[in-house]
Amino acid sequence: MSTEIKNYKQDLDFTPPRAADDEIDLRELFSVIWQGKWFIIAITAVFTVGSVIFAVMQPNIYKSEALLAPASEEQGGGGLAALAGQFGGLASLAGINLSGQGGVDKTQLAIEVMKSRQFVSQFIQKHTLLPDLMAAEKWDRNQDKLSYDKGDYLAETQTWVRDVNPPFRPEPSMQEAYKEFSKIISVDSTKDTGMVTVSVEHLSPTVAQQWVTWLVQDINKVMKDRDVAEANRSSEFLNKQISQTNVADIRSILYKLIEEQAKTIMFAEVRDEYVFKTIDPALVPEEKAKPKRALICVLGAMLGGVVGMMFILIRHYIRKEK
Repeated sequence: MSTEIKNYKQDLDFTPPRAADDEIDLRELFSVIWQGKWFIIAITAVFTVGSVIFAVMQPNIYKSEALLAPASEEQGGGGLAALAGQFGGLASLAGINLSGQGGVDKTQLAIEVMKSRQFVSQFIQKHTLLPDLMAAEKWDRNQDKLSYDKGDYLAETQTWVRDVNPPFRPEPSMQEAYKEFSKIISVDSTKDTGMVTVSVEHLSPTVAQQWVTWLVQDINKVMKDRDVAEANRSSEFLNKQISQTNVADIRSILYKLIEEQAKTIMFAEVRDEYVFKTIDPALVPEEKAKPKRALICVLGAMLGGVVGMMFILIRHYIRKEK
């Protein structure tokens, strides 16, 4: 029993190691940093010079953007809404939407179409954008002219000479072009106002402005052609149904549905801004959007200082352990 009491007293008298031994001594820390200040300054200077060189070598990128408003909501939907309750079932057979609430959906559909591989591929091929997209190297402000990487593209002969491994070919595929195009295009919609902003970044401000303008024109045309084709198919179906029935009431209903499709076609033909109405057109930007050279230099200097201090401290504690 006395032995157990003695052991218990020894446990109470046991003093754990001081936590101060495991804590970082700030005076020692600052002393180590001060002793290695010249090394830290040298590393910081190297990183600063490197970041300055890197920033200077980066080409200017210009950004052009256009502000658009959904124009599809302005399409007359009163007649469609009036017919929706009575003829919705029959109209659905013909592929006709009588809900009168397709404005927002059509706008979102147009945005997704603009981002799609098919639209982008057709856009690039239609306007012959492949060299400006995949091989542009510099932009001459005085001549407003692009120069190309001769290791990729020879502008004199319009020949692609890229040295790539299969399955890639010297001339970039549409899959490669789509990936590159997706990096420089931005299509954003504001939930509160419904406004849509389309922007393009490029070495040439003129090219950026031209591409935004073409994008707006092409998406309006594509969506208009889709709706016209759909309306024509619906009209053909309804005309076929008219020829197959002799019931006066049904024929009257079908004629009203055909009338609505004729309105859709007429609305599409008289308006170029079918889905998006331009509020603020794209301009040729005078100032670059990036790179932020001053920020790159500051971050480079800060990174150099951190790397220098970390190296000094790690070296100190390694030697201390040994």
